[in-house]
Amino acid sequence: MSELKVAVVTGAGSGIGRAVSLHLARAGYQVAMAGRRADALEETRTEGGAALASQLHPIVTDVSDEASVKNLFAEVTRRWGRLDVLFNNAGRGGPPVPIEDLPVEIWKDIVNINLTGMFLCAQAAIRIMKDQTPQGGRIINNGSISAHAPRPFSIGYTATKHAVTGLTKSISLDTRSYRIACSQIDIGNAATPMTERMTKGVPQPDGSTRVEPRMDVNHVAQTIAQIVSFPLETNVQFVTIMATTMPFVGRG
Repeated sequence: MSELKVAVVTGAGSGIGRAVSLHLARAGYQVAMAGRRADALEETRTEGGAALASQLHPIVTDVSDEASVKNLFAEVTRRWGRLDVLFNNAGRGGPPVPIEDLPVEIWKDIVNINLTGMFLCAQAAIRIMKDQTPQGGRIINNGSISAHAPRPFSIGYTATKHAVTGLTKSISLDTRSYRIACSQIDIGNAATPMTERMTKGVPQPDGSTRVEPRMDVNHVAQTIAQIVSFPLETNVQFVTIMATTMPFVGRG
């Protein structure tokens, strides 16, 4: 890897994406922070303080829009001329409703962001990593505990996260010759604004509602930082990090 280290983090305006952006900047990366809201991206940059300000670069991006993704990676190429890490993190959930009540428009939006968005970003990253010198890089897809076991009333999120596993495996297979390592991190109950509701109780498969434990989101970021510290000859293909006592093993 060259002395200059460049990363793209999608969904960088909050939660996991924010924590990972800050950790990668501390590890010496120039971080292109992608997200739909300029104000949220600027909040991430502000949280990094003066010490990291020159390494955190907000770029407003809608990952579900092909032109917007092309603009993001064109800007990365223009600024730095290479890309070492893509953390494919942006995603959304859906309303907790029965399958037959989920509006198809919401289904399509979930698929567009969680799956098509990851594909578009991976595709653009691969094009850069394949052609740069030294060749190669690392792509890390945010899967989820839901890539293994669904929550009640989560068909859109669950189906797309299962699909992300196929995306990860295909990228791993098809880009070996380009020295691209592709990983998937499956995260369970990281403490972010998105999971705040878990402290008040969430529906369980047996029909009950229970409070679920959460873990420090920085532990997720530390895991990402560890993965990217390995040489490209070493890959963490899949890793699960979760709150120890959350209902996952045995869910259902």
